[in-house]
Amino acid sequence: MPSDPASRAGAVLEIDLGAIVANWRLLAAKAAPARCAAVVKANGYGLGAAHVARALAGAGCRQFYVAILDEGIALREALGPEPDIAVFNGPLPGSAAEFVAARLSPVLNDPGQVAAWEGLATPAEKPAIVHVDTGLNRLGLSQAEFVALAERLRRPGYAMLISHLACAETPGHALNARQRERFVAARRLLPGLTANLAASSGIFLGPDYHFDEVRPGAALYGVNPCPGRQNPMRPVVRLSARIVQLRKIDRGESVGYGAAHVMDGPGILATAAIGYADGWPRSLSHRGCGWLAGMRVPLLGRLSMDLATFDVSAADSASLHPGAMIELIGDDHGVDAAAADAGTIGYEILTALGSRYHRVYRDPPAEGPLGRC
Repeated sequence: MPSDPASRAGAVLEIDLGAIVANWRLLAAKAAPARCAAVVKANGYGLGAAHVARALAGAGCRQFYVAILDEGIALREALGPEPDIAVFNGPLPGSAAEFVAARLSPVLNDPGQVAAWEGLATPAEKPAIVHVDTGLNRLGLSQAEFVALAERLRRPGYAMLISHLACAETPGHALNARQRERFVAARRLLPGLTANLAASSGIFLGPDYHFDEVRPGAALYGVNPCPGRQNPMRPVVRLSARIVQLRKIDRGESVGYGAAHVMDGPGILATAAIGYADGWPRSLSHRGCGWLAGMRVPLLGRLSMDLATFDVSAADSASLHPGAMIELIGDDHGVDAAAADAGTIGYEILTALGSRYHRVYRDPPAEGPLGRC
């Protein structure tokens, strides 16, 4: 008889859909009366776009954002015909008709995309979104391109004007106010369009940045939208790796590839089934940690493809056995803390999570929607 998948998994990733819904509701309340969308690109920031979007749709969210066309097509299949789904990167050459077929709203970022959209033989079932760049200098119509196209963009078929803040996580940065001013000026040229400027951190800049709609992403998944301050979001993920082997080691012996760590005293090592093939960053070598029975256990030496080695010398002996779980993200050490250890950001930790984990989804409580997007 096959064994239980959870019991044979090297590592387990638990995803609390109820926490994601709670985070969306918190952000929706903070942004009200602006409506609250949800960004589920990169497979729901690594957590499963279909699961996440269905939970949010059940809570009342009706506007979703993805990055690329294939993400939009997959999400349409998962959600059905009703919710609005927009694609940030817009139509690549030759793909505009596929947006119509899947009832997706393209975000138009340059004059070529605008022309491709206008050149469709059949009317779009979902109106387009116009992206004006106000200072990020990544995607979007430049100020000159926007002004030149404004008269055409006032025709039917365009629903929303968006831009993207570059420094929203730094409330005092002067570029925030400059971008808002440029966005307001652009909006005056297209007064009939819904306006959307703020993503996760932008919501916390205050009502002046909310306009008609906000579009949180990372904050939904528990990443702190206010670095340096207490995280207002509920934690969403718990990641644990199973101990494969324990060994005693003497002073002066080395650990792992390259003999990169040398023991300064005798100890006990636990090798756990997680590595960079699972999306756990190699940059955590020598600096990462886990938690075993409530005690911090440092990662020793180099993280390898499938395995990580922890110093469990000080752990309770009752917890030291093959099959015990070392927690890598959880109550004691959240996603932002793990990111800081790796020298990166929570976004990268989440989106790198691999396919080898046994995934457990905790469903949101059964209750009616609290507001709609």
